[in-house]
Amino acid sequence: MSKTWNVMVTGGAGYVGSALVPKLLAAGHKVTVLDLYLYGKEALDGVRGHPNLTEVEGDLRDARAVERALAGCDAVIHLACISNDPSFELDPELGKSINYDCFRPLVRAAKAAGVKRFIYASSSSVYGIKDGDVTEETGRDPLTDYSKYKALCEDVLAEEREPGFVTLTLRPATVCGYAPRQRLDVIVNILTNHALNTGRLKVLGGAQLRPNIHIADMTDLYLQCLQWKDAAIDGKVFNAGYENHSVMQLGVMVRDIVGAALGRPVALDVVPTDDNRSYHVNSDKIRRELGFQATHTIEEAVRGLVAAFQAGKLPNSMTDDRYFNIKTMQTLNLK
Repeated sequence: MSKTWNVMVTGGAGYVGSALVPKLLAAGHKVTVLDLYLYGKEALDGVRGHPNLTEVEGDLRDARAVERALAGCDAVIHLACISNDPSFELDPELGKSINYDCFRPLVRAAKAAGVKRFIYASSSSVYGIKDGDVTEETGRDPLTDYSKYKALCEDVLAEEREPGFVTLTLRPATVCGYAPRQRLDVIVNILTNHALNTGRLKVLGGAQLRPNIHIADMTDLYLQCLQWKDAAIDGKVFNAGYENHSVMQLGVMVRDIVGAALGRPVALDVVPTDDNRSYHVNSDKIRRELGFQATHTIEEAVRGLVAAFQAGKLPNSMTDDRYFNIKTMQTLNLK
């Protein structure tokens, strides 16, 4: 029989959170969302009013909001952050304050509230540029402030771990696919949006390897993280990816799927880039130790996005700020 938790999800109205929260509720968990709702409240419309859902509109940096959201919770899934490098670089001080400065206070508040399990969404970007397979034993070499603070939070969580407070760090690959709060500023989603709505897509460089994971697999993994025994996960770090493709392979995949959906060819342009981030994330450890293996292909993610576009779920996708983290940040001028 599966264990049910009272779980606080930070960033529960964000891209991954908006797909995760309904799954948590469907599995019988009680869920408290702590979110600023920068991208609107519509993301949780499908579950709003659910008897097991509590929503706290608040800032991670506000100790009182955190304390209110943690009341009665025994697990935390920490997703909230200023996400991706360009958004972080827009206002590095803001990024640091949300992604790092309030992290230890959050962890300590969780312990004080009686939380027994803390799951942290780090990032595979902590590895930097690497040749060959990247495993959890590969040295971290974060190249940007975003990934540097992700790595530092991993260290903080390790320091704060203690008996009865189980910690788990996941390093996800880039998440792709459709969610109620859609992002169109990550590679597979960008390519699909442009191919479908302009009839052409642009590949920057092409040889760089970029690991991806379908949002359905990523959210299923968070659910599983609430079920594994303490000893299996406590203090551990796991990569979470599925397929490693080159940027060119992703472009060709999207071109072909979207072209078939449109019934006409999609043009593919290749342009030089100075963004040479490239890494091949190995997720064998999580399969070997915990039996978790991603099963949804990147092609499925593309087809799911195409279906969402065709169903009218993503209006004004080339111009609406809400699909693009950096544009939303610029518009809101959050401090």
